[in-house]
Amino acid sequence: MFRALHVAATGMSAQETHLEGVSNNIANANTVGFKKQRVEFQDLLYQTVRAAGAPTGPGMQAPSALQFGTGVRVSGTARSFTQGTVQNTGNALDVAIEGRGWLVVSRPDGSQAFTRAGTLRTDGEGRLVNDEGYPLDPPITIPPDATGVSIGHDGTVSVTTPADPTPVEVGKLSIAVFVNDAGLQALGHNLFAASAASGDPQIGDPGTDGRGTLLGGAVEQSNVDVVEEMIGLIAAQRGYEINSRVIAAADEMLRAATQLR
Repeated sequence: MFRALHVAATGMSAQETHLEGVSNNIANANTVGFKKQRVEFQDLLYQTVRAAGAPTGPGMQAPSALQFGTGVRVSGTARSFTQGTVQNTGNALDVAIEGRGWLVVSRPDGSQAFTRAGTLRTDGEGRLVNDEGYPLDPPITIPPDATGVSIGHDGTVSVTTPADPTPVEVGKLSIAVFVNDAGLQALGHNLFAASAASGDPQIGDPGTDGRGTLLGGAVEQSNVDVVEEMIGLIAAQRGYEINSRVIAAADEMLRAATQLR
């Protein structure tokens, strides 16, 4: 009976974590470049009272084991890196990645970070930066007298000026890919960092070696499906409710046992 209380408690804790993952997905449904999370579970160790095949008498064996589970635990949170919807913005500096890959930015400590959020801007020095003000790596500077900017599918950034209406290349965006995107470490602010699980970034030109291409004047929206997340929300709520009922039922049975005369 006490085992049932513990098992149900682990179930309630797991459903709380499930709900936290769903709520984070829903909260970021409109976050540019966001990749939804999925909470994963594992069953805990089993208490083996009798192993399968254990002798039950002369020349006889148990056909099945007698085991009791001890509950569930959260084993990890996996991200889905499916392509989000590409939306035109009309902003020439915005860029969306169509296919695999990550934009590379430099953090203040000199390390690299990676993002799918292509909402680029220019800082006071004319450098292309992300929403946090981190410059692209390698850096690209837009001339102060530029009257037009365009980003090609291959990452080429071209500008026009009043003195020269012919587009002039001022830099090229690079794309990083990883052996295991799921191993990337989320930093927040639409940024990820490489880890031992993701492998080192393989940086190159868009459209080469399996890297995606770029679409200027557009951004990639979150890949969160709100309807799917609402279903997950209901499932987490019902799972939590049922586990709480198990605790109530076990408590009633314990009370009945202690009141026996």
